[in-house]
Amino acid sequence: MAAAKRKGGAAAGARPKKRAKGSPGEPEAAADAKPGPQEYSIPAPVSQGKWKNKERVLIFSSRGINFRTRHLMQDLRTLMPHSKADTKMDRKDKLFVINEVCEMKNCNKCIFFEAKKKQDLYVWLSNAPQGPSAKFLVQNIHTLAELKMTGNCLRGSRPLLSFDPTFDKEPHYALLKELFIQIFSTPQYHPKSQPFVDHVFTFTITDNRIWFRNYQIIEEDASLVEIGPRFVLNLIKIFQGSFGGPTLYENPYYQSPNMHRRLIRLSMAAKFREKNQVKEVQKLKKKESKMLMEEDPTEVVFETPAEEKPVEIQHVKPESKAIVKDKRKPRKIERKRQKKLFRTEAKA
Repeated sequence: MAAAKRKGGAAAGARPKKRAKGSPGEPEAAADAKPGPQEYSIPAPVSQGKWKNKERVLIFSSRGINFRTRHLMQDLRTLMPHSKADTKMDRKDKLFVINEVCEMKNCNKCIFFEAKKKQDLYVWLSNAPQGPSAKFLVQNIHTLAELKMTGNCLRGSRPLLSFDPTFDKEPHYALLKELFIQIFSTPQYHPKSQPFVDHVFTFTITDNRIWFRNYQIIEEDASLVEIGPRFVLNLIKIFQGSFGGPTLYENPYYQSPNMHRRLIRLSMAAKFREKNQVKEVQKLKKKESKMLMEEDPTEVVFETPAEEKPVEIQHVKPESKAIVKDKRKPRKIERKRQKKLFRTEAKA
């Protein structure tokens, strides 16, 4: 009996077994558990879309760049949330190595800044690894910290891209337009991007160069305020491959910085030579013997004959003018004499 009671007590006092996950009684328990007054529910994310455009841009440079190029590179990284960074590439390495770096970084686009002579800056925009690629000379660089513009935009927001109508007229500009769209446009639903559009990238063609500007879009009146950075791209060549290959287009208006500096030196040398020639001519003129002319033919040019007046002979002596004496003088003399007399009497 005692043994039976022990067994029965053990069976009655045993705890109920835990239900496995996914049991039918779980949703009822979840429905009963309501959030308390002090608990907060997390809202759903803003964008429920799927990230499909997996464009990634690698932005890095070669060794030897200056501070302004480094700041420009950092500004582009902040403006493009789909970008990646890498260490500086050695000068001895060939440009084809960049395709392998892009593959290692899982990037299909590349912006590579190449510095030469510590004063010239070139930029490569490439579609790795198939191509095409374009090489530009970068001029008139102004960074975000340098400009101090009044415009501002949200970090990671998606930009609008505005292109000059000339991009649709010529084939090489149309190719560059497609390359700019794929590199600078932030993919939709990118994890690091914000679902807002509050600034615009403008690409304008003037003087056979591409001018890049970044503007803020003000919501009240849709006016534009510049943010920065700003720079000018002077196209050199467009290649079929990535960082090389057959040349598709070569800019006939491009002038290398070395040639530009050479022309400036030649113009300065020409001015210096002209000054020296003028000085030599002046020295020769001074050394030449001067020829004295006996008669100057130009002396009579300004001589005008005087008018001839009739001669008049006076037979009568002219009347003498009456001399008017000043009556005040004798009175002044007498007063002076009287003053002297008074002084002498006073002394005595």
